[in-house]
Amino acid sequence: MAKVKTAFFCSDCGYESPKWVGKCPACGAWNTFTEEVIQRETSANSGFTNGNAGNFGTAQISANKPCLISDIVSETQPRIDTCDSELNRVLGGGLIPGSIILLGGEPGTGKSTLLLQIALQIKGKTVLYTSGEESEQQIHLRAERLGLTKAQCYILTETNISNIFLQAIEIKPDILIVDSIQTLYSDNIDSTSGSLSQIKECAAQLQRYAKGTGTAVFIIGHITKDGSLAGPKILEHVVDAVLLFEGDSNYEYRILRASKNRFGATGELGIYAMLSSGLRGVDNPSEILLSKRDEAASGTAIAATLEGLRPLMIEVQALVGKSTYAVPQRSATGFDLRRLNMLIAVLEKRCGFRLFGQDVFLNIAGGIKVNDPAIDLAVVAAILSSGKDVAFSCKNCFAAEVGLTGEIRPVQRVEQRIAEAEKLGFERIFISQYSSISSKCTDKTNINNNKTDSIEIIRIRNLFDLLKKLG
Repeated sequence: MAKVKTAFFCSDCGYESPKWVGKCPACGAWNTFTEEVIQRETSANSGFTNGNAGNFGTAQISANKPCLISDIVSETQPRIDTCDSELNRVLGGGLIPGSIILLGGEPGTGKSTLLLQIALQIKGKTVLYTSGEESEQQIHLRAERLGLTKAQCYILTETNISNIFLQAIEIKPDILIVDSIQTLYSDNIDSTSGSLSQIKECAAQLQRYAKGTGTAVFIIGHITKDGSLAGPKILEHVVDAVLLFEGDSNYEYRILRASKNRFGATGELGIYAMLSSGLRGVDNPSEILLSKRDEAASGTAIAATLEGLRPLMIEVQALVGKSTYAVPQRSATGFDLRRLNMLIAVLEKRCGFRLFGQDVFLNIAGGIKVNDPAIDLAVVAAILSSGKDVAFSCKNCFAAEVGLTGEIRPVQRVEQRIAEAEKLGFERIFISQYSSISSKCTDKTNINNNKTDSIEIIRIRNLFDLLKKLG
């Protein structure tokens, strides 16, 4: 029998230490070490062999030999269509066989519903859906609500990872879904399920199974109260893609982002609407992010932003009012508060627009969070509109970055932003004077001459030009 050992693990990064230490040597966090009972397996015959249900957690001596990179023959792997256009976009075109994908999000956002929906609607593929949180009856009730009970999908309620591999080798699924990684445990580790050592061991075994059999694996992971994925940081390193499912209970829309993707871009965005019949992909998210009013209102501006390769038109709302406190308030929802303070400082220094003694509140409508610097000009326009209590035309939109000297800086892929604004019926778009635009962005547009069939392109150099153009 193997000797039982104890070790200390950092709850933030998963660093292992033989004794307790106050400060983690890896991540620098204080008082994050917890003691766990571990057991090292010493059997040499407990590794995974194709066709046998063994233990995936023990490393095997590799017989591979190094070879020159020029001698490696690359093969294009066909992607699996998930029958979900939003998920395909975020993954980079579909699901790669043998990949392992981690899906995280807060409770109630719809992680289990999304993967069950994918498992039930995918065509021509065998899916094994394993759950350690729900019973078979509960999963069947959700499938009936989705209206997708007739599918080649097997349901398994199990928490022992060895038993999951036994069934997987017998069924030979094309896709394996694990809900969730925090409920699994391995017999090689004596600690309880959900501990750092168990999560690390189970993730390593799932990775070896995915690469050894060519099965695509989805893993659902919980998140901590600060919004990061629960478990050791190595969990995010061993997977091929990390998807974050965001959503607010006050809104029916859910956002799927890729923070890591070895087979595609990480800036892509998928938007879903949570309905009683399941999650439905939103084809034109700009329409749901814009207000449905016809008249202009003070303190609002429309920004042409990009999320990955998808252009979005979002509404920026600002409220400027006299402060009743000695220190004026600055608040931002969906936007970086530090960048808001920087833009306010630029307005005061470069334009003489005094906001001292004024509260400034900023909100990105629709519950979306934006990191694109092209939203800067819309933020400035919304603050000016609210501060002067003057409504700018609701047919105007903005796409430029604001520098510390007050200059209007160009942003990338401005052609896509202009095309999206034109498609949604905007009449004018404000961009940087220095933006380099190809005239081939649309057949009916001569953008270099600032003439189009339905939209006027206004180039500005600094904030003074913005004030003149807006009046």
